[in-house]
Amino acid sequence: MRFGLFGKGGPDKSEAAAQTHRVKELLREIAGLPEEAAIAVNEILCADPACPGTETVILVMNPGEKTKAFKLAMAMAQVTPEALREALSASA
Repeated sequence: MRFGLFGKGGPDKSEAAAQTHRVKELLREIAGLPEEAAIAVNEILCADPACPGTETVILVMNPGEKTKAFKLAMAMAQVTPEALREALSASA
């Protein structure tokens, strides 16, 4: 069952998986995260008028540290290294 709050399902699953992997690897490289760090990347479709519509939400769970959350006001496929750097610096 889909509630319409999370990213694409259906035939685009392999593309979504590829985009998720791409964003995780970009983040791991840019932030210098160790292999032990778990990264969750989700694309959320927000129906609230105050939301930008589609957001990419990233959680970084590094052993021994608090979980860090980053939001990018764009679809996962639009995430660039520059956008990730900006999100990281905004949360620092």
